[in-house]
Formats: sequence, C-alpha cells, structure tokens
Amino acid sequence: MAEVKDTHVVEIPVDEEHQGLKLVSSINNTMSVIQQHPLMEISQSPGHLLLLKLWQREEDMFGRRFTMKETRMDNLKSEIFQLCCCFYFFLGFFLTLVYTSSINSSHDHHYCKKWWLPSFVSLFTSMVIICLVQMKLYRYWKVSRELQRERSENRTLTRCIQELRMKGASFDLSKDPHHHQNAKRMKSSSVEIKWRPISWFSQYFVTICLVCVSGLIFPVSRFILCV
Repeated sequence: MAEVKDTHVVEIPVDEEHQGLKLVSSINNTMSVIQQHPLMEISQSPGHLLLLKLWQREEDMFGRRFTMKETRMDNLKSEIFQLCCCFYFFLGFFLTLVYTSSINSSHDHHYCKKWWLPSFVSLFTSMVIICLVQMKLYRYWKVSRELQRERSENRTLTRCIQELRMKGASFDLSKDPHHHQNAKRMKSSSVEIKWRPISWFSQYFVTICLVCVSGLIFPVSRFILCV
C-alpha cells in the first residue's frame, strides 16, 4: 500500500509584510527629519554651535547679575526705610524736647532769644540724614537703570537664541544682538529726555518730602519756644 504523506502549507499574511515595510519607511523618514532638524544642523556646524554656546553662557551670566542686582536693590530699600525712620524719630524727640523746655521756662525770654540754636542743630542733623538718604536713593536708581538695561539686552539675546535654534545652519552668523540693542536705545533716548524732569521728581520724591519737613520744623521750634 502506498503511504499517504500529509503536506502542510504555511501562508504568510500579506498585511504583516506591508506593516513591516511601513515601519521601516517611518523609521527612515524620522531619521531624515532628525537630520534636517535645526538643532542637528547646528551641531554639525562648528560656527553655529560655538555661537549658540557663547550666547547661552552670556544668558546665564545675565541671570546671575539679575539676582545680584535685585538683592542689592532690596538692601538699599531697607537702608532707606531705616534712615527715614531715624529721621522722623529724631524730629519727634527734638519737638518733645523743645516743648518740654518751653513749658519749664514759660516766663523766661532767654530761651526765646536763642531759639535759632536748637533749630540750627535740628536742621543740621536733618540735612545729614537727608544726604545719606539721597546717596542711597542715587545708588538704588542707578542699579535699577542698569537692571532694566540688562533685562532689555537679555530679551534681545533670548530672541536671537530662539531664532538661531529655529533657523539652524541658515542663521546669519554676523548678526549681533548688542548692535540692535544700541540702535533701539538711541531711538528711545529722545523720548526719555522729554520725561526726564518728571522722572527725576518721582525718583527723589522721598528726599523732597524730607527736605520740606525739615524746613518746616525750623520755624515751628521758634513758635513753640516764644509763644
């Protein structure tokens, strides 16, 4: 008798083969997209890579300087507040002393004739404190202007870094963010000149108030001693 052999036919699904080809094709497309990405172009261009590193380092230095200047401004504000408290504490003590003297010597005209002596001492002491306040205010606004200028430069630098990352190797290496910032500063200088008196008055309003108060105390002491 003839032996009957069983034969097994293995069928390969066509769908799995297409899916494999699609996967390989998508991987190739992804690799080509990665190679064409601006950051990949920058990494392959020594000039663009060096420029990106330099700008990122400069941006990091800006951040450190911001922290230092903001801390310095906070310290100056605290010192100005303490000086103003000393100023008003001194005037309160001075007026209390003058008033007590006027009560104890209500029938003595000798204190009335020498009214200018305590008033001059008060005015001199007040002027010393006001000068210290003015110095602190000058330093505060100087640091504030430097901080605003550096923040503006940092914004320009950040825009250039973003543009470099988006354009990749097509970015113009001759572009200088500092040149654009200087041009913008020259345009805004004319506007600042028009508002300079108002700006100065607002910045040193504290000093102006202290001077007015110290000038008012001068005749008040005479009034207290001679009435």
